[in-house]
Amino acid sequence: LDAARRWKKEWHFRIGVHHLRGLIDAKQAGRQYADLAEVTLTAIWQPVCDEFARKHGAMPGKGAVILAMGSLGAAQLNANSDLDLIMIYDADGIDASDGKRPLQTRPYYSRLTQSFVTAISAQMSQGRLYEVDMRLRPSGKQGPVATSLQSFKSYQNDEAWTWEHLALTRARVLTGDLELGQEVEAFRKALLENKSKGEAVLKDVVDMRARLAQAKPSNSVWDVKLGAGAMQDIELIGQTAALLSATGRRTVDEQLLAGKKSGWLNAEQFAALSQTYATLWDLRQTYKLLSENALDMDDLGQGAKGFILNQTGYDCLDHLQIALVKAKKHAQIAIDQLLNRAQI
Repeated sequence: LDAARRWKKEWHFRIGVHHLRGLIDAKQAGRQYADLAEVTLTAIWQPVCDEFARKHGAMPGKGAVILAMGSLGAAQLNANSDLDLIMIYDADGIDASDGKRPLQTRPYYSRLTQSFVTAISAQMSQGRLYEVDMRLRPSGKQGPVATSLQSFKSYQNDEAWTWEHLALTRARVLTGDLELGQEVEAFRKALLENKSKGEAVLKDVVDMRARLAQAKPSNSVWDVKLGAGAMQDIELIGQTAALLSATGRRTVDEQLLAGKKSGWLNAEQFAALSQTYATLWDLRQTYKLLSENALDMDDLGQGAKGFILNQTGYDCLDHLQIALVKAKKHAQIAIDQLLNRAQI
C-alpha cells in the first residue's frame, strides 16, 4: 500500500509539473489524472481481493466489478478530485464463500468493498491514494456499499429517479471481472435507450436544476462550478442530452455533440455550452493545481495569477473576469431555452 502511494504521488507530481510548464494543457492533464487513478485502482484491486480471499475464500459466483461514476467515469479529473465508486457483484446463486472463515455472499462483498476503499483512502506513512465517495450507490448513502447485479438492474429499472439515470450516463467499469463488466455496460446502454423515451425527463431536470441552485448557490464571480451557466449546470445538460439521445458517450463534449446530432441542441446552443465549458474547465483545472480551496484571486501571488492568465489566454484578470461572466451568461441563456420546453 505504501509502494502504491509513493508511485501514484510521483506520477501525480509529474502531471502537475508538465501542466505548470505548459507541456500539456488543462484537458490533457484532466485525462492523465484520470488515467493515473484508473491504473492505480486496477493495481490495488487484485492484491486486496487476494488478501481477502486468503481469509474468507474466493469470491462467490462470478465476482465483482468497480464502477466509476462522475468525473472519473468521464475520465476527466483535476489535481484534487475525489473518486465516486460503486461495487456490483454477481453471486450467481451461490450463498457463501468457501474459505477458512466463510462469509455469506452479501457480507462478503460488503466487507470486500470496505477493504478496497480502506486500501485507497487510509492515511498511511505515504499519505492516502484518494478520497472515495460512495454516496452515488443505488439506494443512496444509507444502502449497502456493494450491490448485486440483479438488485442493481431492478433498482435502475423500477425505482431509480431521473437524476440517477443521468449519473449513469457517465458510469464506466473500471476494474474487476471482465465478463461481468461487459454485462454491466450492456445493461447501462439498454437502460439509457429505454429511459430516453420517458416524458418526464425534462421536467425532472428542471426540478433538479432548481434544487441544485437553492442548495448550492454560487457565491463568487470566480466560481466556475456552481451557478447558472457554470460547469455543474452544463454537465447537467450534457447528461440530459446523453439520456435523451440514448448515447453511451460519457464526456461533456461528447454528450453535447450527441444532443446536437439528435436535434435537441441547435448549433448556437451547442457552441455556447461547449465553448463555455472549455473555458471554465481550463480555469478550474489550473487553480486546482495551485490550491484545494475555492478560487480567490486576492489570496494568490503574482506568479499564480500569471500562470492562470497564461493557461486561459488572457492578458489581465479584468478581461478574464469579463469573459467568464459573458460565457456563463451565454450558457445560461442556452440552458434556459432548452429547459423552457419542459414548462410549456
